[in-house]
Formats: sequence, structure tokens, C-alpha cells
Amino acid sequence: MSDILSELHQVLESRKGANPDSSYVASLYAKGLNKILEKVGEEAIETILAARDAEVSGEHQALISETADLWFHSLVMLAKLGEHPDKVLAELQRRFGLSGHDEKAARSGKH
Repeated sequence: MSDILSELHQVLESRKGANPDSSYVASLYAKGLNKILEKVGEEAIETILAARDAEVSGEHQALISETADLWFHSLVMLAKLGEHPDKVLAELQRRFGLSGHDEKAARSGKH
């Protein structure tokens, strides 16, 4: 899975110099971080709504599609800020096997 994330990251990086009129990602970069964050928020809401609908209907394709949109725009956000998705994967790896409660307490300084 990390291969596709790395490949996508390379494409996102290459779009930083692309013409905003010919590339959706370049147009997001040109509009700035706030526009990218707006898209992340929009996709997060759409993912939440799709999950709610999937629970009722049993149909999960919209959920998968919206989650892909959310991940994509999150990757655009990371690239805009100069971060690589491998750092997110490394953080997930670090947390793997930890109790969620313990991990959250460690982040907040509570034990």
C-alpha cells in the first residue's frame, strides 16, 4: 500500500510547478492552504455521511469513494506543507500495538 502513497506523493510534488489551468492539484496549490483545508473538511463531512448511509443501506461503495477523496486531499495537504506520507505511516507503525487509551494519554501528557 505504501507504494501507491509514495507514487501519488511524487505526482503531487510534480504538480507544484504545473499550470493551475491544466491540473486540479496545481489549482489547489495556487489557491493556497486554506482552500486545501476546506477540501479536506468537505471530504471529511462527505465521508461521515457516507459511513452513516452505509450502516443503514449496507452499500459501502460511496464510503470507499469518499474515503479515497479524503485521503487524497489529506495527501495534497501534507505535500503542500512539505511532508511525505511515509511519516504518517511511520506514526501509525509506532502506535501499532499500543493501547489507544495509553497512546492518547501519552500525547496529552496524562498518565
